[in-house]
Amino acid sequence: MSPVDARIATNRLTARQRTLLGQLVDLFLAEGFAAFTLDDLAARLRCSKSTLYALAPSKEQLAVRVVGHFFKGATEQVEARIEGVADARELIGGYLAGVADCLSLASPAFMRDIAEFAPARQTYERNSRAAADRIRAFIAKGVEDGTFRDVRAGLIAEMAGLLIESIQTGVLGTRAGVGDAEAFTALSELLLDGLALRA
Repeated sequence: MSPVDARIATNRLTARQRTLLGQLVDLFLAEGFAAFTLDDLAARLRCSKSTLYALAPSKEQLAVRVVGHFFKGATEQVEARIEGVADARELIGGYLAGVADCLSLASPAFMRDIAEFAPARQTYERNSRAAADRIRAFIAKGVEDGTFRDVRAGLIAEMAGLLIESIQTGVLGTRAGVGDAEAFTALSELLLDGLALRA
């Protein structure tokens, strides 16, 4: 489903369904989703299974929808945070801080369930690729306007993309013993220090 399709689908929800979707996001962020059955979810949310089926025709598809809703909301929050910002350093710092803040809400169980469930993992992968593209654009802007030094800026942008991919796949977190939020904070520090103009 494209972002436009997802927006249209969300807009067609009733107020009660939008509330339930938000409650599911909160529940999944706190506890993950793999261990829940539809009966469990209905009991926790005090709704009927048919109400959940109106959101998605299966538990797996419900998980994908909820994960997608989380990342859509996170993207909107991060983009709102940098709206109107012109300075490339502030763009990178604000963008990656926003990503870190959103991911800090996610429990290890939620991140593990995403990693182990391919359709949900693909949603995270798409968002990670989009984040890498944004960082590349911010670096290019910073070089163009003289905020960053032009020392292998293209290479640094590609390396940032690889690091974002490594964070998303869990490789970096496993090796370094950190969560995704902390990894994105460190990436921001690394980029801003590495690209800074030298006196």
